[in-house]
Amino acid sequence: MKAERISGVVRAGHKGDAVEVPFDPGAKWGATAQQIGPGRRGYRVSCRVGLARFDSYVVARSKKFWLLLSPEVEGTLSIKVGDTVSLSLEPS
Repeated sequence: MKAERISGVVRAGHKGDAVEVPFDPGAKWGATAQQIGPGRRGYRVSCRVGLARFDSYVVARSKKFWLLLSPEVEGTLSIKVGDTVSLSLEPS
């Protein structure tokens, strides 16, 4: 499946920082959400920002879809809440 390019603002959330994904991965890619924690399901994705690559999940929250960013990824990429990031993501 083709990688999708997105751009968004890093937002703080009660379950970690995230960037809004403007589409439903299940509908666009035919992906299946999997269990990622107690009561939480998400779509596993591979992401690329410049030359850096990382794996994460897209989860549904507040009737939108969000790419989760771990503190390690934010540190490696030198990004923080309020920054705008451009990245590509594809199902993994």
